[in-house]
Amino acid sequence: MSSPRLKLCADPPREPAIPSNQLSASSVRPDAKAGDERLALLVHAHFDDVWRALRRLGVAEAGCDDASQEVFIIAARKLADIHLGGERHYLYGIAVRVAANTRRSQAARREQADETAVLGEPSPLPNSEALLEEKQARAFLDQVLDALPQDLRTAFVLFEIEGFSLRELEQLLDIPLGTVSSRLRRAREAFHQSARRIKRSWVGLGDADE
Repeated sequence: MSSPRLKLCADPPREPAIPSNQLSASSVRPDAKAGDERLALLVHAHFDDVWRALRRLGVAEAGCDDASQEVFIIAARKLADIHLGGERHYLYGIAVRVAANTRRSQAARREQADETAVLGEPSPLPNSEALLEEKQARAFLDQVLDALPQDLRTAFVLFEIEGFSLRELEQLLDIPLGTVSSRLRRAREAFHQSARRIKRSWVGLGDADE
């Protein structure tokens, strides 16, 4: 029996970094007015979710806008292959691959990417305790996820945070169902170990500041 899904704080709402009409399917296929309309609906309905998933899958915050655009550009080229009702599943399949490619690119410029992410981090409003706590919760989650091996992180994010089923993970990750279950079990163990370790370090830092 699987454990209850985690209820985690959401990232702030995102706006597409470029207008949806610039992701036009007509730039790939002629006479694609219907495709343009469908693509615009995809961007409107799923951009926030794709952005958040890419961030949770290890893409630096500074690179999430570009990576999200890449997901929808690929979707525009493959629009005819996306079945009605299967849009989210298809987009997440693209996002997993885009995240893997982006992480490899990030590795070569890790220091610069991290510095840009820190400088670009929005500050909480003055005297807004709720915003500050939410920001700290997101930072804690990101740090815990960063400590996981990437295969375990991907399984954990897709199942526990994004809500995909084991069968859907089998298709998305192209691995046997038994491997999905094993990877998810190890991911949960690693997540809780990492969370306990990082929580202790945060508490230690708080004590040191007093």
